[in-house]
Amino acid sequence: MSAIRGDQQPKQNHLLAALPAAGYERIASHLELVSMPLGAVLYESGQQLRYVYFPTTCIVSLLYVMEDGASAEISIVGNEGVLGIALFMGGETTPSRALVHSAGEAYRLRADLLKEEFNRFGPLRHLLLRYTQALITQMAQTGVCNRHHSVDQQLCRWLLLSLDRLASSELTMTQELIASMLGVRREGVTEAAGKLQDAGLIRYRRGRITVLDRPGLEARSCECYQVVKTEFDRLLP
Repeated sequence: MSAIRGDQQPKQNHLLAALPAAGYERIASHLELVSMPLGAVLYESGQQLRYVYFPTTCIVSLLYVMEDGASAEISIVGNEGVLGIALFMGGETTPSRALVHSAGEAYRLRADLLKEEFNRFGPLRHLLLRYTQALITQMAQTGVCNRHHSVDQQLCRWLLLSLDRLASSELTMTQELIASMLGVRREGVTEAAGKLQDAGLIRYRRGRITVLDRPGLEARSCECYQVVKTEFDRLLP
């Protein structure tokens, strides 16, 4: 397990920070800080959800896994959101796997406490529903992107979405894991990352990707990144 830093605060998560004082105080004492090491699986498909997670410094991928073991990412969740939307959308399980793709920390809240607060029909309910709408947009746009855009463009979109959820410009990520996220061959990721590095947009060394030129990365990305970002900014300013 990775060490938990002493400077963690629940309101590093944007949803928790957006709650009015009364709503936040009702759940604050129940929020538990947990370490989120790279590669940790929070949920498996069909598993009963016992907690929701509010990431602060980690990023989690939601993946669909096929019968043959192949997988592809449908969305990512970081400090802008919450994991476990099935709990307040009427279900108790999820068909996707939740995998930590950037290590860090998160706060978790018991499922029964989240549902109790959601059923108050207060600010948390409205906030979570707006977040869910934004997340659905990300899922839909990811499906379109994976079908119609090049691996280069998909990698740019993925890097930009990850950067939006991190405090630094560096990601610890192997090409194998990126390939699994995008649902493409490792060789495709190697070629795409090489093109971005040759263009001076990123530096890739020993499983670490450093973004050197974000505007250049945005210019090289397809429209999918901006569509997702615009919807999140609109619904969760």
